[in-house]
Amino acid sequence: MTYIEEYYQFLLKNPDKACHKVLTVYKKLVKDLNNPKQVSFFNEIIEENETHTYIFDLNKANRPIQFIEKFCKHSKGRWAGKPVKLELWQKAFIQALFGFVDKDTGLRKYKKGLLFVGRKNGKSTIDAGLGNYMLTSAGEGGAEVYSVATKKDQAKVVWEEAKRMIKKSPVLAKRIRALVNGLFYDETESFFKALASDSNSLDGLNAFFVIADEIHAWKDKNLLDVMYDSMSAREEPLLLETSTMGTIREGVFDNEYEYCSEIIDGYEGKSEIVDETVLPIIYELDNANEWQDEKKWYKANPGLGTIKNIKDLRDKVNRAKNNPTELTNLLCKDFNIRQNDQDKWINFDIANNEDTFELEQVYDTYAIGGVDLSSTTDLTCATLLILKHNKKYVIQQYFIAGERLDFKIKDDKIPYDKWEKRGLVTVCEGAKVNYSDVTQWFLRMNEEYKISALWIGYDPWNTQYWVEEMKEYGFEMVEVRQGAKTMSNPMKQLEADLIEKNVNYNNNPILKWCLCNTSVKRDENDNIRPVKGQKQRARIDGTVSLIIAYCVLFDKLNDYLALQEE
Repeated sequence: MTYIEEYYQFLLKNPDKACHKVLTVYKKLVKDLNNPKQVSFFNEIIEENETHTYIFDLNKANRPIQFIEKFCKHSKGRWAGKPVKLELWQKAFIQALFGFVDKDTGLRKYKKGLLFVGRKNGKSTIDAGLGNYMLTSAGEGGAEVYSVATKKDQAKVVWEEAKRMIKKSPVLAKRIRALVNGLFYDETESFFKALASDSNSLDGLNAFFVIADEIHAWKDKNLLDVMYDSMSAREEPLLLETSTMGTIREGVFDNEYEYCSEIIDGYEGKSEIVDETVLPIIYELDNANEWQDEKKWYKANPGLGTIKNIKDLRDKVNRAKNNPTELTNLLCKDFNIRQNDQDKWINFDIANNEDTFELEQVYDTYAIGGVDLSSTTDLTCATLLILKHNKKYVIQQYFIAGERLDFKIKDDKIPYDKWEKRGLVTVCEGAKVNYSDVTQWFLRMNEEYKISALWIGYDPWNTQYWVEEMKEYGFEMVEVRQGAKTMSNPMKQLEADLIEKNVNYNNNPILKWCLCNTSVKRDENDNIRPVKGQKQRARIDGTVSLIIAYCVLFDKLNDYLALQEE
């Protein structure tokens, strides 16, 4: 029996230790192992589909495991100097990553592996061990192995662990030169180095194996793209992403996490995404409420009780029960539940709603508008809020100055250009937002979808000319000043609606990002208003625009409902 099959049987027998994503992936792997199938890939070079049959090669699957356990030594703590003994879940992951190969060529199936797991579960040991294996024993001449991160210190974490493993191992120490700038295996002219995004060595790479560690802290996807592209000349390249969860939303991690989630959903027919080059292993709690149930902790911590100290985790949980300020970090780092920074208004779980709708579903209806014009050189947001079938539907459009776009993509590290392609952002000509483009959006929504904004809320600061323009087109404008007295109750109602998943915002990633960025300021009467958090470049314009619409709804609710009934 393979480790893959053994681990899958273990998960079936211990359902409290098996999160849904991991169980789904291993079910699929066992099926592929016992029933090899043809897989079709699109070859960009010849612009045609290629069909491959992938079989499981037990020898190739076990080689990296045998290497790590025979030659690699622990470098820290009570196991320092002792041979690394991989656990079942680690062996199953490595077998799957290396064991599935093309029936005709023998080349590996997976080009990318992702291992997202709670902290202190030994992922650095896997990274470093595989790094040393790919450096010396994968049969690749001139192998270039890299540990990469956005900062050099983080990139060196895995590399330093690999270096310490080598020094502790008499066999490896004789064969690998461990220098300040890299690990060198002269027999095949291969090396293992640490790289960061600000490195001068990113051009001209010919990577064979790339370890992208702690991508939850990555804000810029460019580094990941550069490293993936650098592997294109290799026959059997491999990119390994490992991470815990993080608090940076709509960054690299969220993109990778959501794509992998779609792949896993595809195994069950819940998604149309099919990518047989990626192996996604995501350990997490299935529900945030499981954090108080010790039996469920293993879902996010497969090494709990052996690699990870269970008493330490118990102590953290008990502290979080008595001190809620510690809960965010616990959920995020130990249980892999996505969170925001601790000073934020709502957590990611509350903000996240993946429900969608077609505009035709809200065709020919009344709405309430809200606008946050912000600065003329900043992000502007217009909102339409619609009540229908006891649900609140939200349509938003964002506006940004064209001459500021490249700067803001680089400065904010947010994909405004991609959002523009999706139709979520309007890029205005010139160096500032053209408020007339906002007017035209409201008019277009009325003309094309018969969505009539009965009232449109706005902050009167610096909006005189635009308000006059809107009035000329027949819109009824309502002043909404951004203070706690005005916004507190509507904001609390919005929070309640978000908790109940009663706000369908069409899974708009910009609004989700803004909601996660929003902090609150309270007065002595516990009235609240939205403010930016510690990260001043994080936008909250979408949240403010929606709260303004809620303020108008709060004031005009009876009139709005009466008009809907006519």
